Amino acid sequence: MSARDPMTHLATHDVSNQVPPLENINLFEQDVVLRDAVAREGAGWAETKLRALGATLGGTQGLKLGEDANRHPPELRAFDRSGQRIDEVEYHPAYHALMGLGFEYGVPSIAWTANQSGGHVAHAAMEYLFSQVEAGVCCPMTMTYAAVPALRVQPEIAGEWEPRLTSSHYDSRMIPATEKTGATLGMAMTEKQGGSDLRANTTTATAINGGGPGGEYLLHGHKWFCSAPMSDAFLTLAQTEKGLSCFLVPRWRPDGTRNTIFIQRLKEKLGNRANASSEIEYHDSWARMLGEEGRGVKTIIEMVHHTRLDTCLAPAGLMRQAVTQASHHAAHRSAFQKHLNQHPLMQNVLADLAIESEAASVLVMRVARAFDESSESEGARLFARIAVAIAKYWINKRAPNLIYEAMECLGGAGYVEDSILPRLYREAPLNSIWEGSGNVICLDVLRAMQREPESIYVLLDEIEESRSADRRLGIALDRLKDMLTDPNDIELRARRITEQLAICLQGAVLLKVAPPEISDAFCASRLSDDWGRSYGTLPTGVACAAIAERSRPKL
Repeated sequence: MSARDPMTHLATHDVSNQVPPLENINLFEQDVVLRDAVAREGAGWAETKLRALGATLGGTQGLKLGEDANRHPPELRAFDRSGQRIDEVEYHPAYHALMGLGFEYGVPSIAWTANQSGGHVAHAAMEYLFSQVEAGVCCPMTMTYAAVPALRVQPEIAGEWEPRLTSSHYDSRMIPATEKTGATLGMAMTEKQGGSDLRANTTTATAINGGGPGGEYLLHGHKWFCSAPMSDAFLTLAQTEKGLSCFLVPRWRPDGTRNTIFIQRLKEKLGNRANASSEIEYHDSWARMLGEEGRGVKTIIEMVHHTRLDTCLAPAGLMRQAVTQASHHAAHRSAFQKHLNQHPLMQNVLADLAIESEAASVLVMRVARAFDESSESEGARLFARIAVAIAKYWINKRAPNLIYEAMECLGGAGYVEDSILPRLYREAPLNSIWEGSGNVICLDVLRAMQREPESIYVLLDEIEESRSADRRLGIALDRLKDMLTDPNDIELRARRITEQLAICLQGAVLLKVAPPEISDAFCASRLSDDWGRSYGTLPTGVACAAIAERSRPKL
């Protein structure tokens, strides 16, 4: 028997029918839905910057930064080599690089520094792009962005901190904020015994030199969740003699010494791994009061309101990336003598995912415009107040299953860590849980209707504007109004009500702005009874192939 040629084994490694890497694409240019929304909702002036950011994030290096930041999670360094307590968190250089990129482009600042309408829309578009590459850095940028209106409750403190938070420079050094070129701001509100019930907080605040709004205090207590613990300061809640109050707690005291903020541990989370979340303790930590004593929830609610915008747009960005991955794979992978996207059933799945993603995207950008208009229009303020809660609830409920379904389009290739889809899937539940999970948000929708009844009328008027465009929306709207006017067991029905508000609002927006094949497919499925219980069950007559093609990135 002749010796076997050692090179013959190479034949088993011929590579065919594999999908080309999805890299070096411009995430902004490839997304027709986002491009149109930015122009329509008032931030067309930011298009050049968004195009540049999309190219950077979608490039090989940008994608690699996101991967590295997740593969190398942060580590706690509680003590230095001499045994001195330092309470510092070390991040991989990729995390810092992405944070630097975000500050350079103005993710935390553009809403406040644009000096023209559309700043919140531009901010939303930027975070939408970042969430597709690395969502962990979105958390500190979101909180830094959202802190500005809360700080403005105390003008002298805002005057000191706002220029740092709106800087275009990211400065990760552990030094006093007064010596830095830019600063980040975090949030530490929840406690073990209370969670979303903030009034159950037990952290105490003791006044120094009289205290009061803007005054000095010493805080003592334990915070169950503090995200981005290397922030230069935190907004937090603590009890005074007059009740729960809001405070700004910097990492450094005015005398240049480290504040007594002790990081007890970092949380081991399902996702969001590049970002550190921690438990911290205040041990007579120096702080300043923001707003009126005993009205802490009222003060911090402005920050919460703005973080909600980002908890809507982040899952929309995750959904967009998932659809991009699925449609790209299906366009290049063959099975049974056809590309996957040529099979009618796969076209149905891809189209269904694309419709869901587009509905999410147009809704969050419409809500972002309301944030821009709130300072000049009471109607816009009311719309933003209720619509952001509705969008947060519904888009986050839709994201996990959409990402799973996109993963299934890739089969085994989508389940392994070489694909971005496992990371997207782990990230998917976060924004629903953060800042009030589903029940809390639905109850807040009811609270908005009760405390500011005009808000629901403004929202219903928005839907009413599209009634004549499709009879199915009219039928759904009438059904929704019946639900709202029935006072029986309204809290029990809060999720159903919020869901119907979201679907009707998405349908109304799509009928105004989307191509007919998109809005018709949405109404035929989401607003009628001719739709199954999983993706890929669009009714006959829907232009599935065209809808799927619309979402595919073009290399």
